[in-house]
Amino acid sequence: MLQQTQVSVVIDYFQRFINALPSLPALAAAPLDDVLSLWSGLGYYSRARNLHAAAQRCMQQHGGDLPRDLEALMQLPGIGRSTAGAIVSQAWGDAAPILDGNVKRVLCRLFGISGWPGTPAIEKQLWALAEQLLPAARLADYTQAQMDFGATLCTRSNPSCQRCPLQTICSAFQTQRTHELPTPKPKKALPQRSVIQLILKDSKDRVFLQRRPATGIWAQLWSLPEFDTEDEAQHWLLQHHGKTLQDAQTLPILVHRFSHYRLNIQPRTIHVKRLPARISDNDSQRWVAPGELSAHGLPAPVRKLLQE
Repeated sequence: MLQQTQVSVVIDYFQRFINALPSLPALAAAPLDDVLSLWSGLGYYSRARNLHAAAQRCMQQHGGDLPRDLEALMQLPGIGRSTAGAIVSQAWGDAAPILDGNVKRVLCRLFGISGWPGTPAIEKQLWALAEQLLPAARLADYTQAQMDFGATLCTRSNPSCQRCPLQTICSAFQTQRTHELPTPKPKKALPQRSVIQLILKDSKDRVFLQRRPATGIWAQLWSLPEFDTEDEAQHWLLQHHGKTLQDAQTLPILVHRFSHYRLNIQPRTIHVKRLPARISDNDSQRWVAPGELSAHGLPAPVRKLLQE
């Protein structure tokens, strides 16, 4: 959960997740829908799918436990080199470096390293430093301290340099480049995409949901019928319900920002009188009562639309 989300946001999600799925076998045995529902609102849903798949692989290949070997951990879905290093150092006290965003920032400032840390050359340099700095003992404390140091003291903006115990050896502080390092990622204008989402309600006030494809944005989550053009939406409405977009109410556009593009959602809500037999409940589409929406993994903007 902490790979892309701040601690303050994660805590409530973590407690709810652990209460519902308290062990690795429980996670592995849970339906993916349950896992996605517990994750709903945290974003980057591939993390939840990878977590579920990794638990199942641990049950199949590692006797229901996490492997202690660094390379074996990195073979599990969703676990890269830094996460694997954090696991072995904090769970078992083994010597392994980490390189999350906080550590990258600290190392870039401490050693005066210019260049965006996301480039292979800079990242290789940072991994080498992280390896060299490993202590001989208290690996778990050291690993946690690195992350906490970056999260609470050597922060992205307004770092507490005057309170920092490393200021006398920090290149960025000594050369007054703290706010320049690490070098930010080169900015590009975010591309935009516009879609129409239909909020269909039947006579029982149920909402029609479709499961997203197995790959791509919001993979395997439940969402609203989505169309790239008005013609596509119109054709689908006519085919399934004998309705047109003129029968629908147009709601304000909802803008949802991903890391790599901006999605402009035009919601339209429409009441339908009957449920055609060809789209009755099945594994990929269903009518859901308002009280049952929370049990479904929904993308954040879709949940927001339906709540409003």
